[in-house]
Amino acid sequence: QVQLVESGGGLVQPGGSLRLSCAASGFTFSFYGMNWYRQAPGKERELVAFISSGGGSTNYADSVKGRFTISRDNAKKTVYLQMNSLKPEATAVSYCPRQTGDYWGQGTQVTVSS
Repeated sequence: QVQLVESGGGLVQPGGSLRLSCAASGFTFSFYGMNWYRQAPGKERELVAFISSGGGSTNYADSVKGRFTISRDNAKKTVYLQMNSLKPEATAVSYCPRQTGDYWGQGTQVTVSS
């Protein structure tokens, strides 16, 4: 069955960096675009970044442009989110659903705090 397992979250100080990973299984990973979403406490889920199936096209929320980078390794069936210059408002649970939005993992907690 389809599985998406996010990892790499943790506690980081403002201005720090984290690299999230999302391991996919149960479907042909290279056929699907992938998203990273985040949901902060008390807020709606927010689309952070998108990468096309081949990795040649990416899009970012305005709030993270220039600081976050989405990438993928189709051979490893993994999508990544490199997050730099993190701000406290990035504290959220991050998810990596495939483009169709029909499967979601359990998420990984990112906490930005001094």
